[in-house]
Amino acid sequence: MKPLLTAIREGRLYLDGGMGSMLQAAGLPEGRLPDVWGVENPQAVQAIHRAYLEAGCRLITTNTFGTTAPKVEPYGYTVAQVMSAAVANVRAAMDQAGVTDAYVCADIGPTGKLLRPYGDLDFEEAVARFAAPIRAAEEAGADCILIETMSDLYEMKAAVVAAKENCSLPILASLIFDGSGKLLTGGSPQAAVALLEGLGVDVIGLNCGLGPQEMAPVFRQLWAAASVPLLLQPNAGLPRSEGGKTVYDVTPADYAAQMAELAPMATLLGGCCGTTPAHLAALIQATKDLPLPEVTWKDTLLISSYCQAVALDGRDPVVIGERINPTGKKKLQAALRAGDMDYVLNEAFQQEEAGAHILDVNVGLPGLDEPAVLTQTVEALQAVTGLPLQLDTSNPEAMEAALRRYNGKPLINSVNGKEESLAAILPLVKKYGGGLVCLTLDDDGIPADAEGRLAIAEKIVRRAEAMGIPRRELLIDGLTMPVSAGGENAKVTLETLRRAKAELGVKTALGVSNVSFGLPKREVLNQNFFTMALQAGLDGAIINPKSGAMLGAYHAYRALMGLDEQCGAYMAAFQEGGPLAGTAAPAAPAAPAPAPQPAAAPAAGEEGTLQHSVCKGLKEAAAAQAKALAEGGRDILDIINGELVPALDQVGQGFEKGTLFLPQLLMSAEAAKGAFQVLQGYLPAGESQGEPQILLATVQGDIHDIGKNIVKVLLESYRFRVLDLGKDVPPETIVAAAQARKIPLVGLSALMTTTAPAMAETIRQLRAAGLACKVVVGGAVITGDYAASIGADRYAPDAMATVHYAQEVLGG
Repeated sequence: MKPLLTAIREGRLYLDGGMGSMLQAAGLPEGRLPDVWGVENPQAVQAIHRAYLEAGCRLITTNTFGTTAPKVEPYGYTVAQVMSAAVANVRAAMDQAGVTDAYVCADIGPTGKLLRPYGDLDFEEAVARFAAPIRAAEEAGADCILIETMSDLYEMKAAVVAAKENCSLPILASLIFDGSGKLLTGGSPQAAVALLEGLGVDVIGLNCGLGPQEMAPVFRQLWAAASVPLLLQPNAGLPRSEGGKTVYDVTPADYAAQMAELAPMATLLGGCCGTTPAHLAALIQATKDLPLPEVTWKDTLLISSYCQAVALDGRDPVVIGERINPTGKKKLQAALRAGDMDYVLNEAFQQEEAGAHILDVNVGLPGLDEPAVLTQTVEALQAVTGLPLQLDTSNPEAMEAALRRYNGKPLINSVNGKEESLAAILPLVKKYGGGLVCLTLDDDGIPADAEGRLAIAEKIVRRAEAMGIPRRELLIDGLTMPVSAGGENAKVTLETLRRAKAELGVKTALGVSNVSFGLPKREVLNQNFFTMALQAGLDGAIINPKSGAMLGAYHAYRALMGLDEQCGAYMAAFQEGGPLAGTAAPAAPAAPAPAPQPAAAPAAGEEGTLQHSVCKGLKEAAAAQAKALAEGGRDILDIINGELVPALDQVGQGFEKGTLFLPQLLMSAEAAKGAFQVLQGYLPAGESQGEPQILLATVQGDIHDIGKNIVKVLLESYRFRVLDLGKDVPPETIVAAAQARKIPLVGLSALMTTTAPAMAETIRQLRAAGLACKVVVGGAVITGDYAASIGADRYAPDAMATVHYAQEVLGG
């Protein structure tokens, strides 16, 4: 049989469909982990696999969606036992069906937890959890790894890293987006493509959460951005409850018709929740004769954070903020040595507000543990800003440590023509992905002419491509030398830029401000050299975005070159309230110095206020400011209602509008909680205490508590008292706790199709007990219609919706 990747290149392949709903129909006991049923009842699982094979599917997924140690060991099994049995069940079904051309996809699902700093699961712990089933899958004879239903790019990265480090199998990576086109943690399709192609996965796709029609807009965005084959596995529409069972309304014929519209973009097709062998048979019949998609190479370099991608397309330049670099900055040096991360974060906020697209991060100081400090700084920055980062270090150990923990695909600054640099940095880029800044210097130093610099650039390009790093990932830095040290220096740099673009077909980067070193009125030289560099083809401009002259030159260039549609960005920058408002006006005559006045208190939301710190997620600063306000005599309730709650409301409104994402929401909530904990010490005894108001639980059989934990953090930040019963909670336990504690509001969560009926049963028992509590429900498989059909009082599509309902029910 031909290798899987060869088969993918030669023809369309079909994955199977839903497993959980099929297991339920086959008699899976309520609350039993589906994975272990493959060990305990192999005939039932094999029958499902065989039905999909007979329908025409040739990529068969193992029944191991939840096979990690914390999930299977409580049932008395090891990960290796469950995975080995699962692979054997697929092979047995192939034998029973007489099929010899099918492949075993080892299914790897999410842990159900958020990774730090937003949750409590460490990145390396996540890698280890995924490593065990992946190793077991290859040992058992699987043909590929299918990492699916991932709603967080950081968790997806952990799983892909585990696969690359623990097996040699092809990697298929599939994500679950919501109806707004975002991942749970705010990631866009472009950010997903950047990360996954950078990590070297073989196929990217979508599954679960939505039906074909709802999934179509996101899938089209993937198609526009990706340079690898795509897979598509929607649900059979959206779920509802009927007679205590979860059902889906899209028929096989309708499913096939809807999928046929998307098939021209998909190399691998299949189904997820609610789809059956009948759905897959209809799908195959409707699409088997359609031409295979022609996967096109995209030459755009995508750099990403956890939520957004920045495109370097060789035409429209981007601004890389240079201010987080201790060279010549005594305050930043002192902050790094003191571990004052709030100073660094505020520098990031200022550059972001000024208009930077990417932030350079350099912490190189003598005597500093650079690997530890760079990693700490990157993690702190990614906790509060969605801007992608440029990791700037000459220390390969620090580079790898930061690259491994980076949530997205960064710029990497840098490699050069020295053999030791090429040998150290290129393997890191190949493993973790990243746009690579290539400095045109080698063991002989910096060539004096463009010809010499281009020769080094060409050498780096050849070496990178030999390692499988595409040319589109490279930015040639022609190196800016001070004109005070040589009158030809600027001309040589500009010629290097022009020729690198024209002769090597690469993108370019440049640190601009060094051109003026040693001369007066540096900003005049910097601004003019910057404009000349943009004209010469500069793609990544490493500048100070807080400089009005530099940002003015940038916006003027884009407007004049037709890159700024209807000059919208230019007008936004210079209009009243914009970051450059007033910077282009002629200088006014100097006025007499006014008499000294007392400093005005900063306005609400401004830097240095408690409200600002909560909005930005600065936990330590928020706690310190809360303490200062309390000790300054301000009424405690006034601090809470006048600072904390408005800040949370402001962030919540941004989340609901889509301008802020879940990680920022959580960090703000944690900052508010930290401040409130400080303020509690100043409240009269008993004023902050009381019985729980809200009970939260993940329903029986479901051990994914990511959604519940997010809701808990937000509720507590708004000062609601929460009783958290945890995960996999039987209905009887929920009813008993609600009854004993007289709970007015119960919140239930479910992630899996197989556990949605447990949510319905819990609500039934709450009602049967005659409790007057309200019930709010949510989770990946829950919809408003489903919630209504099982008797819930409110469906919460996200965590903020739960907060609003709690305010409605409980006040506050």
